Amino acid sequence: MSLADGVEADDHLPGEQRTALRRAVRWQIFTICYTAVTITSVAFVLGSSQAMKTAWIEDMLSLLPQLAFLVALVFIRRKPTPKHPYGQHRAMSVGHLVGGVALLAVGASLAVESALGLIRAEHPSIGTVNLFGHTIWLGWLMVSVMAVVVVGPVFLYGPAKAKLAPVLHNKLLYADADMAKADWQTNAASIVGVLGVGIGWWWLDGAAAVFISLGIIWDGVRNTKAAVADLMDQRARTFDDTRRHPLADVIHAYLAELDWVAESGIRMRDEGQVFHVEVFVVPTDGRITVDRAEALAGAVQGLDWKIQDVVIAPCATLPEHLDRPGAEAADAKRH
Repeated sequence: MSLADGVEADDHLPGEQRTALRRAVRWQIFTICYTAVTITSVAFVLGSSQAMKTAWIEDMLSLLPQLAFLVALVFIRRKPTPKHPYGQHRAMSVGHLVGGVALLAVGASLAVESALGLIRAEHPSIGTVNLFGHTIWLGWLMVSVMAVVVVGPVFLYGPAKAKLAPVLHNKLLYADADMAKADWQTNAASIVGVLGVGIGWWWLDGAAAVFISLGIIWDGVRNTKAAVADLMDQRARTFDDTRRHPLADVIHAYLAELDWVAESGIRMRDEGQVFHVEVFVVPTDGRITVDRAEALAGAVQGLDWKIQDVVIAPCATLPEHLDRPGAEAADAKRH
């Protein structure tokens, strides 16, 4: 199955989400092309600056979320099979985890290398180049390149992806947008480091490299933590992981209107971009027919496009660990 097949196969999505997905794919392809140009441009002016080298490697790492998104898109549209009874939606979370771990590992390595350079008092040198018959300091080219390339992530594709992520409920896309919007810090730090070398403050280059490395580590920690939490079946949360997903309350409100349901609770987990919901009900007369269970499953699934799979579980008493109405207020009181 090709990437195009994966996008075309999303005909089950509502119109708004289908349009958002197509835009997200176009922005991811644009970002890969833009970043390839950025990496090439920085490579030409890299010099011996540790800050520039660290920013260059961060540019390369920034390709991971886009590649993970596009690869995952091929897998998440595959139908459930006996081998994968829940489908392959979690390919998106796996891509999220791989990107987070890579950021964490490389960021830590760069931080150690940069710190050792400072401890050893390594003095970076930035020479001159001949450009169109004029000899100029290479540092000016470094500063110019870093000032120009920041336009894409901060003003173009970063904000665009940030608008699409909540529409698709896609945490990988949101993390990608969040990293892009914060890219100006990396570029500003590298510029400060280069200018520091220019005025004789050699240590500023290493300090800027450490600052950039810490930013990469922080991105890695946040992405790894969020991906692991979803893969461990935490209760479904919003695309930015700031709170319990409000769709749980929509389901609770629907269940409360059913006169044959005495009590109810749910388990709702994030499968990567869609939810799997288990609905536990205590019938008022102690029984539930197959037709009624199927009707309830269909009605719950119809509440929102993100609800991909619904299981109805009749029971005499509700397990303690279920999500119930008012769960968010109870959590807030506990914390």
